[in-house]
Amino acid sequence: MAINKPEIRVAILDLYDGIANEGMRGFQDILNSYKAQHDLNLNYTIFDVRKRCEMPGTDFDIYISSGGPGDPLITEGTEWEKKYFNLTDKLEDHNLSNNSDKKHMLFVCHSFQLMCRHYKLGDINMRRSPSFGILPVNKTQAGIDEPVLAGLADPFYAVDSRSWQVINPNQQRFEELGMQLVAIEKERPHIDLPRAMMAIRYNDYFFATQFHPEAGTIGMKNLLLKDEKKQEVVNEHGEAKYNEMLDRLNDPDKLTHTRQTLIPNFLDQAVLSLQDAI
Repeated sequence: MAINKPEIRVAILDLYDGIANEGMRGFQDILNSYKAQHDLNLNYTIFDVRKRCEMPGTDFDIYISSGGPGDPLITEGTEWEKKYFNLTDKLEDHNLSNNSDKKHMLFVCHSFQLMCRHYKLGDINMRRSPSFGILPVNKTQAGIDEPVLAGLADPFYAVDSRSWQVINPNQQRFEELGMQLVAIEKERPHIDLPRAMMAIRYNDYFFATQFHPEAGTIGMKNLLLKDEKKQEVVNEHGEAKYNEMLDRLNDPDKLTHTRQTLIPNFLDQAVLSLQDAI
């Protein structure tokens, strides 16, 4: 029985600021499935970071930091953000020490943008128009050998939902910090605009995605079928794009494959690291 095995404690950092979303359910569903599949004594705790200023300590094994609404620039200096970066800095220090129990952390969407600002990895600005849909993501040369992206095609498909972006990678900072850009926005030859950064390997234990690897077909379909969301997508992208999104939901090689691959790959790395430390 899993209960007799060492406990694996996961902290989920909720950055949605009280806004209704599918992301938090997605993370929990994936963790519950992973726990059952591998017969693990894995438990998670959710922290309402922005609305209640809740923050985990450094005593968890794995950390997942969610997406969220709003401008990633204007929260600089807020109490919750100070606590957030204090945590990530402490986890980095822990991982750089001689401790064998390394702390793995996954950053998604809004969290990705915050950390890119923290590390000064590129320019953060608002997109000309919001990006929303099940869209192709391209691997970089470094991404081809990235273990968290293993098993994904090039391009692979993921839910992209953002008004903000991180562009113009600061190559000097990437080299100084030993970080790797492993995925970028789809190529748009008809549009003369920079391609946004979509996934970054910050260090051996921190991985980040601009897209939503936790998104599933059920939640996405429920969202797209809402009259308000349908009208929003049609007004922004047209009827053909809306129908294309629905078609992609039914393709097992697209959204479903990404959901079943990326976060489980991240968890494989984290759990193996924990087992090696025992």
